[in-house]
Amino acid sequence: MTLIRSISGIRGTIGGAPGEGLTPLDITRYTASFASLMRLRSDPKGKPAIVLGRDARISGPMVADLVRGTLMGLGIDVIDLGMATTPTVEMAVPGEGAIGGIILTASHNPMQWNALKLLNARGEFISAADGAEVLRIAERDEWQAAHVNELGAVLNDDSWTQRHMDAILALDLVDRQAIAAQRYTVVLDAVNSIGGIAVPLLLEQLGVRVVKIHCEPNGLFPHNPEPLPEHLVDLCDAVRANKAHLGIAVDPDVDRLALVCNDGSLFGEEYTLVACADHVLAHRPGPTVSNLSSTRALDDVAERHGRMRHASAVGEVNVVETMRATGAAIGGEGNGGVILSELHYGRDALVGIALFLTLMARKGMSSLELRRSYPDYFISKNKIELKPGMDVQGLIDAMAARYAEQPHSTIDGLRIEFGATWVHLRRSNTEPIIRIYAEARSPEEADALAARLMEELKELAGIPA
Repeated sequence: MTLIRSISGIRGTIGGAPGEGLTPLDITRYTASFASLMRLRSDPKGKPAIVLGRDARISGPMVADLVRGTLMGLGIDVIDLGMATTPTVEMAVPGEGAIGGIILTASHNPMQWNALKLLNARGEFISAADGAEVLRIAERDEWQAAHVNELGAVLNDDSWTQRHMDAILALDLVDRQAIAAQRYTVVLDAVNSIGGIAVPLLLEQLGVRVVKIHCEPNGLFPHNPEPLPEHLVDLCDAVRANKAHLGIAVDPDVDRLALVCNDGSLFGEEYTLVACADHVLAHRPGPTVSNLSSTRALDDVAERHGRMRHASAVGEVNVVETMRATGAAIGGEGNGGVILSELHYGRDALVGIALFLTLMARKGMSSLELRRSYPDYFISKNKIELKPGMDVQGLIDAMAARYAEQPHSTIDGLRIEFGATWVHLRRSNTEPIIRIYAEARSPEEADALAARLMEELKELAGIPA
Protein backbone atom coordinates (compact mmCIF):
# COMPACT_ATOMS: atom_id res chain seq x y z
CA MET A 1 0.00 0.00 0.00
CA THR A 2 1.18 3.53 -0.77
CA LEU A 3 0.34 7.00 0.53
CA ILE A 4 2.07 10.03 -0.97
CA ARG A 5 1.60 13.26 0.94
CA SER A 6 2.97 16.18 -1.03
CA ILE A 7 2.44 19.89 -1.51
CA SER A 8 0.38 19.12 -4.63
CA GLY A 9 -2.16 16.84 -2.96
CA ILE A 10 -2.75 13.52 -1.23
CA ARG A 11 -2.49 10.40 -3.37
CA GLY A 12 -2.44 6.72 -2.54
CA THR A 13 -3.74 3.21 -3.01
CA ILE A 14 -7.03 2.32 -1.37
CA GLY A 15 -6.72 0.21 1.76
CA GLY A 16 -4.11 -0.62 4.38
CA ALA A 17 -3.19 0.98 7.68
CA PRO A 18 -3.49 4.74 8.28
CA GLY A 19 -0.51 6.51 6.80
CA GLU A 20 0.36 3.53 4.58
CA GLY A 21 -2.58 3.60 2.14
CA LEU A 22 -5.31 6.10 1.36
CA THR A 23 -7.59 5.07 4.25
CA PRO A 24 -10.81 6.69 5.52
CA LEU A 25 -8.81 8.29 8.33
CA ASP A 26 -6.33 9.83 5.89
CA ILE A 27 -9.14 11.08 3.65
CA THR A 28 -10.98 12.83 6.48
CA ARG A 29 -7.81 14.24 8.07
CA TYR A 30 -6.48 15.86 4.90
CA THR A 31 -9.91 17.05 3.80
CA ALA A 32 -10.33 18.79 7.18
CA SER A 33 -6.84 20.30 7.00
CA PHE A 34 -7.36 21.66 3.49
CA ALA A 35 -10.81 23.04 4.25
CA SER A 36 -9.55 24.75 7.39
CA LEU A 37 -6.76 26.47 5.46
CA MET A 38 -9.07 27.59 2.64
CA ARG A 39 -11.40 29.08 5.23
CA LEU A 40 -8.52 31.13 6.62
CA ARG A 41 -7.49 32.21 3.10
CA SER A 42 -10.93 33.56 2.12
CA ASP A 43 -13.67 35.91 3.19
CA PRO A 44 -16.81 34.40 1.64
CA LYS A 45 -20.16 36.11 1.51
CA GLY A 46 -22.38 33.85 3.58
CA LYS A 47 -21.51 30.29 4.52
CA PRO A 48 -18.31 29.02 2.85
CA ALA A 49 -18.65 26.35 0.16
CA ILE A 50 -16.26 23.91 -1.50
CA VAL A 51 -16.87 22.35 -4.93
CA LEU A 52 -16.47 18.56 -5.14
CA GLY A 53 -16.09 16.42 -8.24
CA ARG A 54 -14.71 12.97 -9.06
CA ASP A 55 -13.70 10.72 -11.91
CA ALA A 56 -15.24 7.27 -12.41
CA ARG A 57 -12.91 5.24 -10.18
CA ILE A 58 -14.69 2.48 -8.27
CA SER A 59 -13.45 3.97 -4.98
CA GLY A 60 -14.91 7.37 -5.92
CA PRO A 61 -18.33 7.07 -4.20
CA MET A 62 -16.72 5.91 -0.93
CA VAL A 63 -14.14 8.69 -0.95
CA ALA A 64 -16.78 11.27 -1.90
CA ASP A 65 -19.00 10.22 1.03
CA LEU A 66 -16.11 10.76 3.45
CA VAL A 67 -15.16 14.13 1.94
CA ARG A 68 -18.76 15.40 1.96
CA GLY A 69 -19.31 14.36 5.55
CA THR A 70 -16.06 15.91 6.70
CA LEU A 71 -16.78 19.24 5.00
CA MET A 72 -20.29 19.32 6.44
CA GLY A 73 -18.86 18.56 9.88
CA LEU A 74 -16.63 21.62 9.57
CA GLY A 75 -19.61 23.85 8.75
CA ILE A 76 -18.82 24.08 5.04
CA ASP A 77 -21.41 23.62 2.30
CA VAL A 78 -20.61 21.15 -0.48
CA ILE A 79 -21.45 21.88 -4.11
CA ASP A 80 -21.29 18.34 -5.42
CA LEU A 81 -20.87 18.01 -9.18
CA GLY A 82 -20.84 14.21 -9.02
CA MET A 83 -18.71 12.78 -11.82
CA ALA A 84 -16.97 15.69 -13.51
CA THR A 85 -13.68 16.36 -15.26
CA THR A 86 -10.85 18.14 -13.49
CA PRO A 87 -11.15 21.22 -15.74
CA THR A 88 -14.92 21.34 -15.12
CA VAL A 89 -14.36 21.49 -11.36
CA GLU A 90 -11.68 24.14 -11.90
CA MET A 91 -14.21 26.32 -13.72
CA ALA A 92 -16.98 25.68 -11.20
CA VAL A 93 -15.00 26.88 -8.16
CA PRO A 94 -14.84 30.59 -9.15
CA GLY A 95 -18.17 30.24 -10.95
CA GLU A 96 -19.84 29.31 -7.66
CA GLY A 97 -17.83 31.76 -5.53
CA ALA A 98 -16.48 28.81 -3.53
CA ILE A 99 -13.47 28.98 -1.20
CA GLY A 100 -11.87 25.99 -2.91
CA GLY A 101 -12.35 22.72 -4.70
CA ILE A 102 -11.51 19.04 -4.26
CA ILE A 103 -11.22 16.67 -7.21
CA LEU A 104 -11.18 12.97 -6.40
CA THR A 105 -8.90 11.50 -9.04
CA ALA A 106 -5.49 9.91 -9.22
CA SER A 107 -5.22 11.15 -12.80
CA HIS A 108 -3.22 8.64 -14.88
CA ASN A 109 -2.56 6.20 -12.01
CA PRO A 110 -4.12 2.69 -12.11
CA MET A 111 -7.56 1.94 -10.72
CA GLN A 112 -6.45 1.00 -7.19
CA TRP A 113 -5.27 4.58 -6.68
CA ASN A 114 -7.25 7.67 -5.74
CA ALA A 115 -6.32 11.16 -4.61
CA LEU A 116 -7.46 14.52 -3.34
CA LYS A 117 -6.52 17.22 -5.85
CA LEU A 118 -6.79 20.56 -4.08
CA LEU A 119 -7.88 23.85 -5.66
CA ASN A 120 -7.84 27.40 -4.30
CA ALA A 121 -10.65 29.93 -4.69
CA ARG A 122 -9.49 30.74 -8.24
CA GLY A 123 -9.99 27.11 -9.24
CA GLU A 124 -6.24 26.57 -9.58
CA PHE A 125 -4.00 24.08 -7.82
CA ILE A 126 -2.86 25.38 -4.46
CA SER A 127 0.64 26.83 -4.17
CA ALA A 128 3.60 24.97 -2.73
CA ALA A 129 3.38 27.13 0.40
CA ASP A 130 -0.30 26.32 0.92
CA GLY A 131 0.36 22.65 0.22
CA ALA A 132 3.02 22.61 2.92
CA GLU A 133 0.59 24.30 5.31
CA VAL A 134 -2.07 21.64 4.63
CA LEU A 135 0.46 18.98 5.61
CA ARG A 136 1.43 20.89 8.76
CA ILE A 137 -2.22 21.32 9.85
CA ALA A 138 -2.86 17.62 9.26
CA GLU A 139 0.21 16.61 11.27
CA ARG A 140 -1.03 18.57 14.27
CA ASP A 141 -4.79 18.13 13.74
CA GLU A 142 -5.24 21.91 13.98
CA TRP A 143 -8.86 22.11 12.88
CA GLN A 144 -12.20 22.59 14.56
CA ALA A 145 -15.51 20.82 13.92
CA ALA A 146 -18.73 22.87 13.74
CA HIS A 147 -21.53 22.92 16.30
CA VAL A 148 -24.67 21.02 15.41
CA ASN A 149 -26.58 24.13 14.32
CA GLU A 150 -23.70 25.22 12.05
CA LEU A 151 -23.25 22.06 10.00
CA GLY A 152 -22.83 22.36 6.25
CA ALA A 153 -25.30 21.21 3.61
CA VAL A 154 -24.94 19.48 0.23
CA LEU A 155 -26.12 20.95 -3.06
CA ASN A 156 -26.04 18.46 -5.94
CA ASP A 157 -25.39 20.29 -9.21
CA ASP A 158 -24.85 18.38 -12.47
CA SER A 159 -25.11 21.47 -14.68
CA TRP A 160 -21.43 22.33 -14.80
CA THR A 161 -20.41 19.85 -17.50
CA GLN A 162 -22.72 21.58 -19.98
CA ARG A 163 -21.74 25.01 -18.67
CA HIS A 164 -18.12 24.06 -19.36
CA MET A 165 -19.10 23.07 -22.93
CA ASP A 166 -21.02 26.31 -23.39
CA ALA A 167 -17.94 28.34 -22.39
CA ILE A 168 -15.77 26.44 -24.88
CA LEU A 169 -18.29 26.78 -27.71
CA ALA A 170 -18.60 30.53 -27.03
CA LEU A 171 -14.90 31.11 -27.74
CA ASP A 172 -14.20 32.85 -31.03
CA LEU A 173 -11.15 30.59 -31.25
CA VAL A 174 -13.56 27.66 -31.73
CA ASP A 175 -15.26 27.49 -35.16
CA ARG A 176 -18.28 25.20 -34.84
CA GLN A 177 -19.43 25.77 -38.42
CA ALA A 178 -16.04 24.98 -39.94
CA ILE A 179 -15.76 21.79 -37.88
CA ALA A 180 -19.32 20.62 -38.63
CA ALA A 181 -18.84 21.25 -42.35
CA GLN A 182 -16.02 18.70 -42.46
CA ARG A 183 -18.27 15.86 -41.21
CA TYR A 184 -15.45 14.42 -39.15
CA THR A 185 -15.51 10.93 -37.68
CA VAL A 186 -13.50 10.69 -34.46
CA VAL A 187 -12.68 7.60 -32.38
CA LEU A 188 -12.55 8.21 -28.63
CA ASP A 189 -10.81 6.14 -25.94
CA ALA A 190 -11.90 7.53 -22.56
CA VAL A 191 -10.46 4.66 -20.48
CA ASN A 192 -13.92 4.01 -18.97
CA SER A 193 -13.96 7.21 -16.95
CA ILE A 194 -15.69 10.59 -17.01
CA GLY A 195 -14.29 11.41 -20.45
CA GLY A 196 -16.76 8.87 -21.81
CA ILE A 197 -19.52 11.34 -20.89
CA ALA A 198 -17.88 14.73 -21.33
CA VAL A 199 -15.94 14.29 -24.58
CA PRO A 200 -18.85 12.90 -26.68
CA LEU A 201 -21.05 15.71 -25.35
CA LEU A 202 -18.59 18.26 -26.72
CA LEU A 203 -17.93 16.47 -30.01
CA GLU A 204 -21.61 16.01 -30.79
CA GLN A 205 -22.22 19.74 -30.23
CA LEU A 206 -19.38 20.41 -32.68
CA GLY A 207 -21.11 18.28 -35.31
CA VAL A 208 -18.62 15.41 -35.08
CA ARG A 209 -19.53 11.72 -35.38
CA VAL A 210 -18.09 9.82 -32.41
CA VAL A 211 -17.03 6.18 -32.37
CA LYS A 212 -16.63 5.17 -28.73
CA ILE A 213 -14.25 2.60 -27.32
CA HIS A 214 -13.73 2.20 -23.56
CA CYS A 215 -16.27 4.93 -22.84
CA GLU A 216 -18.43 3.28 -20.14
CA PRO A 217 -17.76 5.35 -16.97
CA ASN A 218 -17.47 2.37 -14.61
CA GLY A 219 -13.88 2.92 -13.46
CA LEU A 220 -12.71 -0.45 -14.83
CA PHE A 221 -9.75 0.77 -16.84
CA PRO A 222 -9.25 -1.57 -19.84
CA HIS A 223 -5.54 -0.70 -20.03
CA ASN A 224 -3.02 1.45 -18.22
CA PRO A 225 -4.82 4.84 -18.12
CA GLU A 226 -1.80 6.99 -18.92
CA PRO A 227 -2.17 8.03 -22.60
CA LEU A 228 1.24 6.80 -23.72
CA PRO A 229 1.92 5.11 -27.10
CA GLU A 230 2.12 1.58 -25.68
CA HIS A 231 -1.36 2.00 -24.15
CA LEU A 232 -3.11 3.31 -27.29
CA VAL A 233 -2.96 0.23 -29.51
CA ASP A 234 -6.76 -0.26 -29.42
CA LEU A 235 -7.32 3.36 -30.40
CA CYS A 236 -4.86 3.25 -33.31
CA ASP A 237 -6.49 0.05 -34.60
CA ALA A 238 -9.99 1.56 -34.25
CA VAL A 239 -9.00 4.70 -36.18
CA ARG A 240 -7.80 2.57 -39.10
CA ALA A 241 -10.79 0.21 -38.93
CA ASN A 242 -13.31 3.06 -38.96
CA LYS A 243 -11.38 5.18 -41.50
CA ALA A 244 -11.67 7.98 -38.93
CA HIS A 245 -10.25 11.44 -39.35
CA LEU A 246 -8.78 11.49 -35.84
CA GLY A 247 -8.33 9.45 -32.68
CA ILE A 248 -8.64 11.02 -29.24
CA ALA A 249 -7.39 9.63 -25.93
CA VAL A 250 -7.89 11.29 -22.57
CA ASP A 251 -6.79 10.27 -19.10
CA PRO A 252 -9.35 9.46 -16.35
CA ASP A 253 -9.89 13.09 -15.29
CA VAL A 254 -9.62 14.61 -18.80
CA ASP A 255 -6.82 17.10 -18.30
CA ARG A 256 -4.43 15.35 -20.73
CA LEU A 257 -5.03 14.90 -24.45
CA ALA A 258 -3.29 12.52 -26.86
CA LEU A 259 -4.16 12.31 -30.56
CA VAL A 260 -3.93 9.68 -33.28
CA CYS A 261 -3.64 10.63 -36.97
CA ASN A 262 -6.02 9.37 -39.64
CA ASP A 263 -3.57 6.64 -40.71
CA GLY A 264 -3.43 5.24 -37.17
CA SER A 265 -0.04 6.78 -36.35
CA LEU A 266 0.49 8.83 -33.21
CA PHE A 267 0.30 12.61 -33.49
CA GLY A 268 2.60 12.73 -30.44
CA GLU A 269 1.59 13.81 -26.97
CA GLU A 270 4.27 16.53 -27.04
CA TYR A 271 2.64 17.96 -30.17
CA THR A 272 -0.86 18.44 -28.74
CA LEU A 273 0.20 21.77 -27.23
CA VAL A 274 2.28 22.63 -30.31
CA ALA A 275 -0.76 22.41 -32.61
CA CYS A 276 -3.12 24.22 -30.24
CA ALA A 277 -0.56 26.99 -29.72
CA ASP A 278 -0.14 27.30 -33.50
CA HIS A 279 -3.85 28.12 -33.73
CA VAL A 280 -4.05 30.43 -30.72
CA LEU A 281 -0.89 32.42 -31.49
CA ALA A 282 -2.33 33.22 -34.93
CA HIS A 283 -5.25 35.01 -33.23
CA ARG A 284 -3.97 36.25 -29.87
CA PRO A 285 -1.04 38.47 -28.86
CA GLY A 286 1.62 37.50 -26.37
CA PRO A 287 4.01 34.59 -25.84
CA THR A 288 3.46 30.95 -24.99
CA VAL A 289 4.74 28.87 -22.06
CA SER A 290 5.74 25.27 -21.50
CA ASN A 291 7.90 23.54 -18.92
CA LEU A 292 11.61 22.86 -19.29
CA SER A 293 11.05 19.23 -20.30
CA SER A 294 8.75 20.05 -23.23
CA THR A 295 9.62 19.91 -26.91
CA ARG A 296 11.54 22.60 -28.79
CA ALA A 297 8.89 22.38 -31.52
CA LEU A 298 6.88 24.90 -29.48
CA ASP A 299 9.79 27.37 -29.77
CA ASP A 300 9.73 26.90 -33.54
CA VAL A 301 5.98 27.50 -33.78
CA ALA A 302 6.24 30.58 -31.55
CA GLU A 303 9.05 31.96 -33.75
CA ARG A 304 6.90 31.33 -36.83
CA HIS A 305 4.34 33.71 -35.32
CA GLY A 306 6.99 36.21 -34.22
CA ARG A 307 6.55 35.29 -30.54
CA MET A 308 8.57 33.87 -27.68
CA ARG A 309 8.22 30.66 -25.77
CA HIS A 310 8.96 31.02 -22.06
CA ALA A 311 10.06 28.02 -20.00
CA SER A 312 8.79 27.26 -16.50
CA ALA A 313 9.66 24.69 -13.88
CA VAL A 314 7.87 21.35 -14.29
CA GLY A 315 4.37 21.29 -12.80
CA GLU A 316 1.06 22.86 -13.75
CA VAL A 317 1.17 25.46 -10.98
CA ASN A 318 4.57 26.66 -12.28
CA VAL A 319 3.33 26.88 -15.87
CA VAL A 320 0.33 28.92 -14.72
CA GLU A 321 2.52 31.26 -12.67
CA THR A 322 4.74 31.91 -15.70
CA MET A 323 1.73 32.39 -17.97
CA ARG A 324 0.36 35.06 -15.64
CA ALA A 325 3.73 36.78 -15.37
CA THR A 326 4.28 36.90 -19.15
CA GLY A 327 0.69 37.47 -20.30
CA ALA A 328 0.65 34.23 -22.29
CA ALA A 329 -2.57 33.34 -24.09
CA ILE A 330 -1.76 29.63 -24.15
CA GLY A 331 0.62 27.32 -22.35
CA GLY A 332 0.86 23.84 -20.99
CA GLU A 333 3.01 20.77 -20.68
CA GLY A 334 4.34 18.16 -23.06
CA ASN A 335 2.16 15.46 -21.53
CA GLY A 336 -0.81 16.67 -23.58
CA GLY A 337 -1.82 19.42 -21.18
CA VAL A 338 -3.29 22.53 -22.83
CA ILE A 339 -4.02 25.69 -20.80
CA LEU A 340 -6.02 28.46 -22.49
CA SER A 341 -5.86 31.45 -20.16
CA GLU A 342 -9.04 33.16 -21.37
CA LEU A 343 -11.07 30.08 -20.42
CA HIS A 344 -9.34 29.15 -17.15
CA TYR A 345 -5.84 28.48 -15.82
CA GLY A 346 -5.84 24.70 -15.86
CA ARG A 347 -4.98 21.87 -18.23
CA ASP A 348 -8.11 21.11 -20.23
CA ALA A 349 -8.36 18.32 -22.80
CA LEU A 350 -11.83 19.50 -23.83
CA VAL A 351 -10.75 22.94 -24.99
CA GLY A 352 -7.68 21.31 -26.55
CA ILE A 353 -9.97 19.12 -28.67
CA ALA A 354 -12.02 22.11 -29.82
CA LEU A 355 -8.93 24.17 -30.70
CA PHE A 356 -7.31 21.27 -32.57
CA LEU A 357 -10.41 20.50 -34.64
CA THR A 358 -10.80 24.19 -35.51
CA LEU A 359 -7.18 24.35 -36.69
CA MET A 360 -7.57 21.18 -38.76
CA ALA A 361 -10.83 22.37 -40.32
CA ARG A 362 -9.64 25.88 -41.15
CA LYS A 363 -6.36 24.66 -42.66
CA GLY A 364 -8.21 22.01 -44.66
CA MET A 365 -5.59 19.45 -43.65
CA SER A 366 -5.89 15.88 -42.46
CA SER A 367 -4.51 15.19 -39.00
CA LEU A 368 -1.52 13.45 -40.59
CA GLU A 369 -0.83 16.41 -42.90
CA LEU A 370 -1.06 18.76 -39.94
CA ARG A 371 1.46 16.70 -37.96
CA ARG A 372 3.85 16.68 -40.91
CA SER A 373 3.72 20.48 -41.01
CA TYR A 374 5.62 20.64 -37.70
CA PRO A 375 9.33 19.92 -37.22
CA ASP A 376 10.29 16.49 -35.92
CA TYR A 377 12.02 16.26 -32.56
CA PHE A 378 12.51 13.19 -30.38
CA ILE A 379 12.79 13.06 -26.59
CA SER A 380 14.79 10.37 -24.79
CA LYS A 381 13.59 9.84 -21.20
CA ASN A 382 15.94 8.20 -18.71
CA LYS A 383 16.79 8.12 -15.01
CA ILE A 384 19.68 7.30 -12.70
CA GLU A 385 18.99 5.68 -9.35
CA LEU A 386 21.36 6.88 -6.64
CA LYS A 387 22.16 5.55 -3.19
CA PRO A 388 19.97 6.90 -0.34
CA GLY A 389 21.59 9.87 1.35
CA MET A 390 23.60 10.87 -1.70
CA ASP A 391 23.84 14.63 -2.34
CA VAL A 392 21.59 14.76 -5.42
CA GLN A 393 21.54 18.54 -5.66
CA GLY A 394 25.32 18.61 -5.30
CA LEU A 395 25.63 16.40 -8.37
CA ILE A 396 23.37 18.68 -10.39
CA ASP A 397 25.34 21.72 -9.19
CA ALA A 398 28.57 20.06 -10.28
CA MET A 399 27.12 19.46 -13.73
CA ALA A 400 26.03 23.10 -13.89
CA ALA A 401 29.62 24.17 -13.13
CA ARG A 402 30.95 21.80 -15.78
CA TYR A 403 28.63 23.33 -18.43
CA ALA A 404 28.73 26.91 -17.19
CA GLU A 405 29.77 28.17 -20.64
CA GLN A 406 26.73 26.59 -22.34
CA PRO A 407 23.33 28.36 -22.32
CA HIS A 408 21.51 26.79 -19.39
CA SER A 409 18.72 27.23 -16.84
CA THR A 410 18.68 26.24 -13.17
CA ILE A 411 15.07 27.15 -12.31
CA ASP A 412 14.24 23.43 -12.05
CA GLY A 413 17.28 21.21 -11.87
CA LEU A 414 19.53 21.92 -14.85
CA ARG A 415 18.61 22.32 -18.51
CA ILE A 416 21.55 22.72 -20.90
CA GLU A 417 21.16 23.96 -24.47
CA PHE A 418 23.30 22.57 -27.31
CA GLY A 419 22.00 24.51 -30.31
CA ALA A 420 18.82 22.77 -31.48
CA THR A 421 19.21 20.04 -28.83
CA TRP A 422 18.89 20.13 -25.05
CA VAL A 423 19.14 17.97 -21.97
CA HIS A 424 17.25 18.42 -18.68
CA LEU A 425 18.50 16.97 -15.39
CA ARG A 426 15.88 17.01 -12.66
CA ARG A 427 15.86 15.43 -9.23
CA SER A 428 12.90 13.49 -7.85
CA ASN A 429 11.18 14.99 -4.81
CA THR A 430 10.42 11.58 -3.32
CA GLU A 431 13.26 9.24 -4.38
CA PRO A 432 17.07 9.39 -4.80
CA ILE A 433 16.66 9.64 -8.57
CA ILE A 434 17.83 12.06 -11.25
CA ARG A 435 15.70 12.11 -14.39
CA ILE A 436 17.54 12.85 -17.63
CA TYR A 437 15.49 14.02 -20.61
CA ALA A 438 17.20 14.86 -23.88
CA GLU A 439 15.73 16.08 -27.18
CA ALA A 440 17.23 16.06 -30.66
CA ARG A 441 16.32 15.72 -34.33
CA SER A 442 16.59 11.91 -34.27
CA PRO A 443 15.99 9.24 -31.62
CA GLU A 444 19.60 8.12 -31.95
CA GLU A 445 20.98 11.61 -31.34
CA ALA A 446 18.67 12.12 -28.34
CA ASP A 447 19.66 8.76 -26.84
CA ALA A 448 23.36 9.50 -27.38
CA LEU A 449 23.10 12.92 -25.72
CA ALA A 450 21.25 11.45 -22.73
CA ALA A 451 23.77 8.61 -22.45
CA ARG A 452 26.68 11.03 -22.46
CA LEU A 453 25.24 13.11 -19.65
CA MET A 454 24.30 9.99 -17.69
CA GLU A 455 27.89 8.73 -17.87
CA GLU A 456 29.17 12.08 -16.63
CA LEU A 457 26.70 12.01 -13.73
CA LYS A 458 27.73 8.45 -12.83
CA GLU A 459 31.38 9.51 -12.88
CA LEU A 460 30.67 12.39 -10.50
CA ALA A 461 28.60 10.12 -8.25
CA GLY A 462 31.22 7.36 -8.22
CA ILE A 463 28.81 4.88 -9.81
CA PRO A 464 30.53 2.14 -11.89
CA ALA A 465 29.83 2.44 -15.61
